[in-house]
Amino acid sequence: MGIVTTTSETAFTQSAETVYDFVTNPANWTKTYPGSAHIGNLPALPLKVGDTWEEAGPDGNRIFSWQLATAVRPTLFVFTSVGRLGHDRDDPHGLKSGLEGRITVTYRFTRPGQDITLFARTMMIEAYKHAPLPDQLFQQANPARIDEYHAAVARELAGD
Repeated sequence: MGIVTTTSETAFTQSAETVYDFVTNPANWTKTYPGSAHIGNLPALPLKVGDTWEEAGPDGNRIFSWQLATAVRPTLFVFTSVGRLGHDRDDPHGLKSGLEGRITVTYRFTRPGQDITLFARTMMIEAYKHAPLPDQLFQQANPARIDEYHAAVARELAGD
């Protein structure tokens, strides 16, 4: 199995609770994450461990299904892909479409100093050697893409 992991950190002046509440709401992803075109089937907030939702990738045609694995407000939030990656909208379980592999995203929130929240986002993409994933999927793990996401979060939080 091949594994690609990218981590990016940004310091915010907002509280850990404020940053946590914003970034852990998938409805905000289309405003901030360059690879997110649409969020669907979002349960009531705050999300609870086991909750699932869908995200359309950059082309809007492929669906990524997510499940919340860990939610410890305001310190840790972990979600992972469920089923095949980028499956067709009319194949909700990826039985006939999508790609083999797994994505795990971890958000960590720490308070290294007074009035500072350090938000770290780690994306791990796992691909089986017998079923390689397309290069455009790995572009989402490019540190520049994650830094774009962090800059957009800062911009959105500054607007509050």
